[in-house]
Amino acid sequence: VQLQASGGGLVQPGGSLRLSCVASGFTLDYYGIGWFRQAPGKEREGVACISSDGGNVEYVDSVKGRFTISRDNAKKTVYLEMNNLNPEDTAVYYCATRWGYPCSLEAASYTHWGQGTQVTVSS
Repeated sequence: VQLQASGGGLVQPGGSLRLSCVASGFTLDYYGIGWFRQAPGKEREGVACISSDGGNVEYVDSVKGRFTISRDNAKKTVYLEMNNLNPEDTAVYYCATRWGYPCSLEAASYTHWGQGTQVTVSS
């Protein structure tokens, strides 16, 4: 089971990024996916999640209306579209998988994690 996160970078406040999480070694269709982030000195935080069938999504309050999670099972990829970014969004972003429905923003319920991708929002 492998997850490869990408798409991070440096962006100005108000800008946008799209993160991708590509799965390999397993059938993504059966798993929920979560995006998490961890800023220096802070605990890992659940940002968004999507159920295996895409019918259930959840967002942390701080990103509602700005971030959108989606999945393309045929491409084995889950996306996190991030708009109107602000400096508080700066963190390393991780994707992870879990079995079960609905999706969850609790990191402890996730079994496989990808490496992180750095997102920096700064002018």
